[in-house]
Amino acid sequence: MMMMDRPTVLSIAGSDSGGGAGIQADLAAFAYFEVIGTTAITAVTAQNPHAVTGVYPVEPAGLAAQIDAVFGGFAVAAVKTGMLFSAALIEQVAARLAQHRPRWLVVDPVMVATSGATLLRDDAVEALCSKLLPMAALITPNLPEAEALVRRPIRSAAEAEAAAVELSGRYGCWALVKGGHGRSDRAVDVLVHAGHTWRFSAPRQAAPTTHGTGCSLSAAIAAGLATGETPPESVRRAKAYVLGRLRSCQAVGPETWVMLPPCSLPLQDIEVTESRS
Repeated sequence: MMMMDRPTVLSIAGSDSGGGAGIQADLAAFAYFEVIGTTAITAVTAQNPHAVTGVYPVEPAGLAAQIDAVFGGFAVAAVKTGMLFSAALIEQVAARLAQHRPRWLVVDPVMVATSGATLLRDDAVEALCSKLLPMAALITPNLPEAEALVRRPIRSAAEAEAAAVELSGRYGCWALVKGGHGRSDRAVDVLVHAGHTWRFSAPRQAAPTTHGTGCSLSAAIAAGLATGETPPESVRRAKAYVLGRLRSCQAVGPETWVMLPPCSLPLQDIEVTESRS
């Protein structure tokens, strides 16, 4: 008898040689939430938590072959995308996912690394907006990425919520605008869908590194969706997972820190409020 207790999740993203972000962070989140992790690598990067020193994209045909191979051998329950780098790669991802039609597609519109390195070419933004975001079930821009997508500054919680409402309406999806780049005492993420708004608030956590937080969050959300959680449930658990990682940093070299998986999820520290417009 075939038993499928653990669903499969596919990450389409870049490889981080330092192990803290990208495919490596996604696989760590998948393992933590006990789903089967598979990958399609868009680019190999030379990086550590301090800097990205090189980006080497794969050929579009090679990326397509990876995606097709995973769908050909696994019952994929959810897909998440991270660093996609170029218009050609985005177009290939959109074409393959249109063919395979996963139930859940989480798009993390990765544009710039924590270190400041550009991870999405300028000419790829249009492809992202026209080809991939309309296919997404849930998108997870941080504040700078949301600003780029709505083409205006976001300086307050109200403006972040307005951006989430706009993006949800524009792309017909769940839109999560993350508040980690904000300056308030609490980090508030805003999730919007179909006239409902959820606010996920956590104490802002000082940490020696935040490298890989965005990748970890979107991967954890995809894992939750794959296991049958609702988007708000998945976001809450994913936010707790990232908070736990920020509290579990370890020194691994001179001035170099990495985040470790938390021993337990600090769900009690995530406050959730819901409203309807």
